[in-house]
Amino acid sequence: MNEPKPKITDAAESAYLMGSVEPARSSVMTSNSKYLNNALFRDQFAQNGLKRDGWDLPAAYLIPEILRAFSEVTDGARLFALVEADKQRIPEFKAWLDERYLSDFNEGNLKGYEPGTLGARIYDFVVKSGMDIDFMFRGEPQNDYDFINKRRVQNHDIEHMVTGLCPSPVGEIGLIVANGTACHNYFSLDLAHEMNLNGYFLTSTSMMRTACHYPSVSPALLDAIARGYALGMKQKKPLFMARWENYLDWKIADVREEFNFQDGPPDGYWDWTFEAARG
Repeated sequence: MNEPKPKITDAAESAYLMGSVEPARSSVMTSNSKYLNNALFRDQFAQNGLKRDGWDLPAAYLIPEILRAFSEVTDGARLFALVEADKQRIPEFKAWLDERYLSDFNEGNLKGYEPGTLGARIYDFVVKSGMDIDFMFRGEPQNDYDFINKRRVQNHDIEHMVTGLCPSPVGEIGLIVANGTACHNYFSLDLAHEMNLNGYFLTSTSMMRTACHYPSVSPALLDAIARGYALGMKQKKPLFMARWENYLDWKIADVREEFNFQDGPPDGYWDWTFEAARG
């Protein structure tokens, strides 16, 4: 006996959707999308959207390949020109770039902060988590965009702490959306587009991966996206431009009040998704 299958479109319905035209034919696969034309980008988008997040590999295992795929489709000269244009358009952004401020968090300079403060939270992370808060782009930045990427990494885990958008599978996406929204409200459309592409790759593939394999997590993921958007809309500048080093002696609750981070959930709210979105 044949197993029942969901109904698909019939010929008339398909014709209505597809119209009377056909795509151009070629002896090789080609399109007018540089992303679809790039074999590595295509492969990474498919893998990240359709794979399971097994326990055999770290959740970030494919990130280096994703970054390599983006490097293959990015017009570096155009990107640097967009940064320069917004640098000249936004004095605050220019001053931030020209200062090139970088942090150096370590066990020694984080000791002594009172419990509940941002400094104490970062100290616990540096000392107890076994992870590195400065985990990518460790070299000296060679240009403005290098500095942006380095500072984004230095601030990333702190952003999880202060927003309440935790480093869970859904909290990560909430933070991406918060940053993406703030970037769109601050930079030109073209520069925001370039800055947000990687995050939107991770967001879209996470939504599909969750829908395919971890449906119990999908409502939480939508919640995280909504919370991230609401939080990002309240920001006066991108989160990666904040100098959290000035707030080390502040209580976390006071930092959240100062930056209108009320849309972030309570600590531990999404912890259950660490297990539910793996395996």
